[in-house]
Amino acid sequence: MPDDPHAVLGVSRHATLEELTTARRRLARSLHPDVGGSEAAMQRLNAAYEEAVALLAQPRPQPRRLRGVQRDVPSFTIDVLPVEAFEALLVVTSWMGDVLVDEPPYLLETLLHDPALCWCRLDLVPDAGATTVSLTVAGVDGEPTPDPEAVRDEWVANLNRLGDLPA
Repeated sequence: MPDDPHAVLGVSRHATLEELTTARRRLARSLHPDVGGSEAAMQRLNAAYEEAVALLAQPRPQPRRLRGVQRDVPSFTIDVLPVEAFEALLVVTSWMGDVLVDEPPYLLETLLHDPALCWCRLDLVPDAGATTVSLTVAGVDGEPTPDPEAVRDEWVANLNRLGDLPA
């Protein structure tokens, strides 16, 4: 199995082009043959960089066909900072459906099974020591778009359930 280009570069799989370029330059300072590195190591670095840039250019995975997009802005507030709110929402997502796109700590796209089969996007915004979450929903694969308030209520109920779990 080929090396993961992001691991070779030492960056996250969500790294920007600037972060990829910076990592390549930093590593080239020690891997380049002119500074005591090897030609093979430099070729591996260049190949990883090119592959990571190519992956960056690919479109994000999209859930099937969306239908009837509806927003509920702002939907609810969580009394923690976005990083902690994002982690809590990831846990709740595992109960309600599947993660499609996660860009911590400000964006989470999911394919929900509960309360109805739908696509759901959560935008997290810092709000005076808390996090305001705005919710967008759409039906998928011909399913009707669920009521955004019902989806919001399901998120809130599950977040409250998370808070009730023993430590």
